[in-house]
Amino acid sequence: MHRNVRRGRIGWVRPARVVLDDDRGLLLWLARASPVANEVAADGRGMRAMPFSEWLGAGYRLVPGRWNGPGLLKFLPTGAAHSVWWFRDAGDRFCHWYVNLEEPGVRWDDGAVAGVDIVDQDLDVVVRPDLSWEWKDEEEFVERLAFPEHYWVPDEKAVRAEGERVIRLAEAGEFPFDGTWCDFTPPTDWGVPDELPVGWDRRPVR
Repeated sequence: MHRNVRRGRIGWVRPARVVLDDDRGLLLWLARASPVANEVAADGRGMRAMPFSEWLGAGYRLVPGRWNGPGLLKFLPTGAAHSVWWFRDAGDRFCHWYVNLEEPGVRWDDGAVAGVDIVDQDLDVVVRPDLSWEWKDEEEFVERLAFPEHYWVPDEKAVRAEGERVIRLAEAGEFPFDGTWCDFTPPTDWGVPDELPVGWDRRPVR
């Protein structure tokens, strides 16, 4: 279970296959149409559908759904404050990298179900195949920083510094922006679960 945690509360959860797990980090595969759960306000709107000030008092619930995009690789480098996602187009061809700035993942294992909990720090970087890049969601990041007593990002400078560090890797074409895993194809016998397993909503470890 790959889960995003916001101040001790689950923001979203996605089931994933472990592709690799070594000293470099954890590589996950999220299949198209996988069952997921996302936090919404009491009226059903997501956090991005309203000002953050309104979200803070909106009440919350987790609702089931399906991953509605192409399959997605996610790489969580060991100890790093980011992950890198390989986005694909409608034809399942690699189209760009997505650097998700986040607190390093913390793993948990309950036996029948296991996972990794991260804290998504909202600011992101999109890296194109030609290694050009741009910041993403910067306006949302700045908006939420104005509410330090409620926001889950305590250090704006640390988040931006991590993004700049990864940008330098991308500009140099260094791993993982060197073509690694861009042609990944999941085994044909990897099915898609019908629903999230029992225990997916266990208490966050973050």
